[in-house]
Amino acid sequence: MSQLSLLCLFCAATLPLAAQHQPYRISGPYTHENLSIFLIHGASQSKARKYLTLQEALAQRKVVVHETGQVRELAVENVSSEDIYIQSGDIVKGGQQDRVISNDFVLPSKSGKVPVASFCVEQGRWSQRGSEPVHAFMSAEGALPTKQLKTAVKSKKDQAEVWARVREAQVELAASIGGASMDRAGGGPLMPATASLPLTLENKRLGEHVDSYLRKLSGITAAHKDVIGYAFAINGELNSADVYSSPSLFASLWTKLLKASATEAVSKSSRNKRSLAPGAAAVSAMLADAETGKASTTHIGGRVELIEKETARNLYFESRDGEGWVHRNYIVK
Repeated sequence: MSQLSLLCLFCAATLPLAAQHQPYRISGPYTHENLSIFLIHGASQSKARKYLTLQEALAQRKVVVHETGQVRELAVENVSSEDIYIQSGDIVKGGQQDRVISNDFVLPSKSGKVPVASFCVEQGRWSQRGSEPVHAFMSAEGALPTKQLKTAVKSKKDQAEVWARVREAQVELAASIGGASMDRAGGGPLMPATASLPLTLENKRLGEHVDSYLRKLSGITAAHKDVIGYAFAINGELNSADVYSSPSLFASLWTKLLKASATEAVSKSSRNKRSLAPGAAAVSAMLADAETGKASTTHIGGRVELIEKETARNLYFESRDGEGWVHRNYIVK
């Protein structure tokens, strides 16, 4: 490699982004196997609020996610004195069938029951599963693991498309970790014989693959106090990015986000298509392009509005809580 090429790569590693809303600094890539992570650095928003995540709130019993008997709608109830941030793509397990939350949502303190839109990620079941409560959901540890699923939920908003993308993800994961063959030790399939996406994501063999990414990449944020988001590439191709209103909110979600990205990387690992990671300049260009699309605004409920934009190459989703924004999601088409 020439000295000029090396210099360009060095400069790109910490490239600032002249975004419409605020300047970001991009660092990375930090790469393991076929997954490359870029950290997005910036300051907290002046109107940033403090939130519990849905996963934290459920673990602390500060929120109840109720089964309504309607596939496309759940009810959430904040029983605490803190605001709770629920993110599009959060998977809740239990009830009469496992669901995914459709849109970002902010649940104010002592909210009472509030409806939230959802999609089914478990085709077929409509009954209690084992000892799980049928009238409520007890965990939200998983998130949608592929950009095709995120697009089906956030952009296409179509249940049949969600089911098709769940099955596609399950097939790809099975192929990548050997799930199409039989487990010599246990005599059974490596992937669970289920239509449930969260049960698939809990598969032990898959977990071993995902954990290898987490061990290598989860600590890359430790030396930085100003990380508000990340972008990632799989097999050398940019995939998506998430940016948050404060470093503390991003830190609360980081492990869950990285696990979902690692799961998608595992699903693509059998394609033998690994390429060099793109530079920070490509990340900057993707973020900037996504924000140039024509905006449409939807009132989700309570204090939250969703802004959507689309260009020829990218999708953009911004959730706002009152006067300030909470989350920006960028998806490469």
